[in-house]
Amino acid sequence: MLPLSVSRQLVACSSSLSARRSQTFKAFYATIRSLREAPPVDVEDITPDNDFILSILRANASSRDAKPYFASFGPRPQPPRPVSSLPDREKSIPIETPPVSDQPKVNPLIASIIDPVIRRTALVKVQGPFTQTQLDSIARGMVYLEKLGLVSVIVIENDDIRRGEQDSRSAIIEDTMRLVSFLEKHGARARPVLGAVVRLGPKPDGPEIQQDFFPLEAHTLPSDLIPIRSALRSGEIPVIPPFALDSFCRSIRIDANDVLGALARGMAEAGPQSSPQEGASTDASAEASGDVDLTPLRLMIINREGGVPSYARSGYPHLLINLDSESKHIHETFQESWRHTHKTALSNLALAKTCLAYMPPTSSAVMVSHRSQSSLIGNLITNRPAVSSSLPHALLQGNRKLTPHTPTLIRRGLAIRVVRTVDEIDRTKMNALLEQSFGRSLEEVEFYNRLKHTLDFVIIAGDYAGAAIVTNEPCPNLSQPISYLDKFAVLPSHQGDGTVDFLWVALHDESYGLGHPSSANPNGGKEGQGEGRDLVWRSRVNNPVNKWYFERSSGHVRLGDWVLFWCDAEKRLKTEQGRRGRGGLSYVEDWEVGRLSAWTDIVQKIPSSWRK
Repeated sequence: MLPLSVSRQLVACSSSLSARRSQTFKAFYATIRSLREAPPVDVEDITPDNDFILSILRANASSRDAKPYFASFGPRPQPPRPVSSLPDREKSIPIETPPVSDQPKVNPLIASIIDPVIRRTALVKVQGPFTQTQLDSIARGMVYLEKLGLVSVIVIENDDIRRGEQDSRSAIIEDTMRLVSFLEKHGARARPVLGAVVRLGPKPDGPEIQQDFFPLEAHTLPSDLIPIRSALRSGEIPVIPPFALDSFCRSIRIDANDVLGALARGMAEAGPQSSPQEGASTDASAEASGDVDLTPLRLMIINREGGVPSYARSGYPHLLINLDSESKHIHETFQESWRHTHKTALSNLALAKTCLAYMPPTSSAVMVSHRSQSSLIGNLITNRPAVSSSLPHALLQGNRKLTPHTPTLIRRGLAIRVVRTVDEIDRTKMNALLEQSFGRSLEEVEFYNRLKHTLDFVIIAGDYAGAAIVTNEPCPNLSQPISYLDKFAVLPSHQGDGTVDFLWVALHDESYGLGHPSSANPNGGKEGQGEGRDLVWRSRVNNPVNKWYFERSSGHVRLGDWVLFWCDAEKRLKTEQGRRGRGGLSYVEDWEVGRLSAWTDIVQKIPSSWRK
């Protein structure tokens, strides 16, 4: 949570404060006090500059959250300058220090976000039709992203203008020019690129990647990207209608998804037009020349439907999608009624899968309604969903930020699998994962000997990019063993790319979430079948991850240098809540008596896995 002082500093650095300064400050204060329960702010009371800053505040980004943003948009580390030694005579000369300014200093985190050094590109699909007001709001969001260093390459689509209809071409061009005018209205420079920038058919003699989607219906050559690169170098946002050159060099209208797929591949291959060995010198020259790396960092799909509806959330959108392991399941559970309310959800999901295959591994796609386009700023800064998908299901259902217009964040993701014996574990890779994640040396022999007697299951993400190890700890005071989360680890290189959430969702589905509709995901385990069990784990009191654990646990208790966390079995908890009705669960139930003391006794006796 950002401190109140940061909001005051932001107000001080804003270039134009309106006469309603006090009302604006109150909006800042309400946002900072509680982002979960902040009342909606009337945009009529906020000037454009303050609206932009408020959007940054709403992202609720800590320094840790914003690391991916700074890695992409911040200055490259410079080698330290050598300190020249001065003669003794010069050292004694007094140096006049400039007077200290009384102006309030801006928080470095916010200042860096507002003043990016490197510019990157995003592919944006603006999928209308939109009203004038809606298009104006979308254009304002694109301008805000440009201020943060993300320059949009926009492709226009209009679902109401069918291909082949009379005057469809001129209607699409008109939509293109409308968006250009709105972008310029909000202070951006925009360029309509009305000529075709892609060509029909597969790319001739082009290198292919391993892909499990349909081949691209269009491609680009380096010369086709000249208008886009020229616009970006001139500080302009290119706006492109979905045209392509056919084999007779005629410009025809095609599906915008084919244009975006071709651009994703072509722009990724073109990149910054530099060889890898040029390294940091290339980055420096790009900064100096104002050039833009063409490699797309984001894919943004702005439409009227919003994200992909989820069967587990009563049709509310998926929050985060792991394409590698969830695509097939999403298609299988897509309800017939959604084919009318979310007509393009599956085709846009396929578009994301195509584009992300060519974009960098850290890239993401976001599907968002025009009503929630301001959330794109939070996604850019943190590269995470608006609401974490690994939060308890009950909390997600009651969260005011979860609406039919909540964006869906999509990542290439990782395969998820579940193993149930120690022999199925690759010890070399598991050891490397645990030691890199915890920064300590593992007592390998003792650790695996204990797992041979207590292991319940291990969830593995990708090629040991992350793992959750759950054991059965015998407890004579309870009718069944304690389900204990022994290790939860993610490689440092995968922290911030969604692996943590993917892994925790799979852990939920395999343990305390069993029997709940939201647990029937294809995570390689029981797929929702069975009875959920309380999940228990411990963490040292100074563990920086504890804040994340607090949000996901049902309860916790302090045990000296440790904190004991637990998650109640969701199916049983829901049954008890239904039985109690409005009485809630305000006091200890019969099934809860004695379990906390039993957990404490057993968990405190579990030996350490690390060398001293």
